[in-house]
Amino acid sequence: MNKLTRFLIAMPFADAATTQLPLSRIMRLSLFQVSVGMAMVLLYGTLNRVMVVELEVSAWLVSLMVALPLVFAPLRALIGHRSDYHHSAFGWRRVPYIAIGSMLQYAGFAIMPYSILILSDETNKLMFLGHFFAAASFLLVGAGLHTVQTAGLALATDLAPPDKRPRVVALLYAMLLIGMVGSALLFGHLLEDFSHERLVRVVHAAALATIIMNVIALWKQEAIDLKRAVADIPRPPFKETWREFIRGGQATRLLIAVGLGTAGFSMQEILLEPYGAQVLGLTVSQTTTLTAILAGGTFAAFALSGYLLTRSNTNSYQLALYGALIGIVAFGLVIFSATALSPTLFRIGTVLIGFGAGLLGVGTLTAAMGLAESGHTGLALGAWGAVQATSQGLAIAIGGATRDIVTSLTLTPDVVANSIAPSLGYRLVYSVEIVLLIAAVVVLVPLVLRSRRDAKQAPEKFGLDQML
Repeated sequence: MNKLTRFLIAMPFADAATTQLPLSRIMRLSLFQVSVGMAMVLLYGTLNRVMVVELEVSAWLVSLMVALPLVFAPLRALIGHRSDYHHSAFGWRRVPYIAIGSMLQYAGFAIMPYSILILSDETNKLMFLGHFFAAASFLLVGAGLHTVQTAGLALATDLAPPDKRPRVVALLYAMLLIGMVGSALLFGHLLEDFSHERLVRVVHAAALATIIMNVIALWKQEAIDLKRAVADIPRPPFKETWREFIRGGQATRLLIAVGLGTAGFSMQEILLEPYGAQVLGLTVSQTTTLTAILAGGTFAAFALSGYLLTRSNTNSYQLALYGALIGIVAFGLVIFSATALSPTLFRIGTVLIGFGAGLLGVGTLTAAMGLAESGHTGLALGAWGAVQATSQGLAIAIGGATRDIVTSLTLTPDVVANSIAPSLGYRLVYSVEIVLLIAAVVVLVPLVLRSRRDAKQAPEKFGLDQML
């Protein structure tokens, strides 16, 4: 065994590969997740900050714009359903939807910087055009990234053998995380010396990078199927397919668990850094590292989850259950860190939040893939994505609003209110998250018991080391 072979075997997710789906092909396919991660960073991070700070756009307007892509999230199930039965000249099902999504993202990024610059000038008589085109650009990018991710995950499911799907899922989400972290660092560096011209260049470069990465990701991934191209395959109504999908209650239970678990991990998304600063007295540099700590925990969960799902007796529902239980412990540590005034406990809780969220995400997505065995791959993954994205967006908004309302009560002249600790707003949000995760555990336990009883998933016995 040469050094290159040993290096490949030692790489995380290396045993996701098979002879038909080598690691190089999986890595190339995962570029669509990198482009999605880049778009998410621009929408929810970089442009959010630039609009509020550098361009002095009203915070309420920025919040509205950032929330607009959420409008498209519930349609992911419909997108997945249509891709399951799509009829094209080459017999492709997923490629046309990824191509359409990529073009929507490109179109949104093309007009986005100019419309944002119009919003920054309150004296501009064409402000209404800025509002219209800014809303349109955020909607286009949101529609594009949801379409690309739904069809891309369905394509990965089509290509990967059932016993390799957990590793492929973990790899794809690790690449999403890498894309987000890398894009955040790159955009931060490029926009350090901010100017209007540089903003336009950065956003347009992101648009071009999206097209390039998605074309590379798609190249020769979905085979041309001339028999399917000439076949007259009817598309059943969405309602009929949906009723068949949720028959038996297992899919419904899984989606409820996805919603509860995602909301449980997401309410804190914009609160961890302020909590560390206001309650524990951490500096700006110390709170900035929290993002890396959280991402590190998530990446570790992705790496471990693929191993657990393929080389142990752990199934996808158990993995999701472990993630929810770890999240309960994590938020307990974060709450207690304020009482103990311990930044160390806070950091441990933060890394466990990322770790638990990663386990829950991979576990529920793999379970959704398992429900797609009847041929409704796009529908199953679209439903998972719709619930996950919608609950995440709503939870972030509710978490921020809850903290603000509770904090505002402490500023009243009332003696009792003034005696409330500054951490109360944060602690209330974290306590709600614990309750949501406990509810997710209650929903997941019957699914775990049922999966054990059915014994549908067997441990993985074949890896890249045996193949080579």
